[in-house]
Amino acid sequence: MQIQEFNSQKAGFTGGIILPLVALLAFYLYRYNSIPIAEFFRYVYFRNILSPLLSLTVLPNLLLFFIFIRNDFLHAARGVLMATIALGVIVLIIRVVS
Repeated sequence: MQIQEFNSQKAGFTGGIILPLVALLAFYLYRYNSIPIAEFFRYVYFRNILSPLLSLTVLPNLLLFFIFIRNDFLHAARGVLMATIALGVIVLIIRVVS
C-alpha cells in the first residue's frame, strides 16, 4: 500500500471522525475510568456538558489537518475539514435541542 493512497477525502473524513472518538475515549480513561462508560455518558448528559466535551474532542483534528497540509495531502485535509464541520453541526444540534 502506497502512502499516496491516504490522500483521499474518504481517508481524511474517516480519520476526522475516528480521532475525536479516540480523544473522547482517552478523556474517559484518564479522568473517569473508575465508573462504567454508560454511567460516564449519563453523567455527561445530565450535567449538560456533552456539547462542550464534544467540542473539545474535535481539537485533535486540527493537528491531523496540519499534518495532511504539511505533507501535501490536500484531499485528505479536505476530508478532515468536512468531518470537523459535520461534528460541529452535531454539537450545534445538541446545543439547540438541550
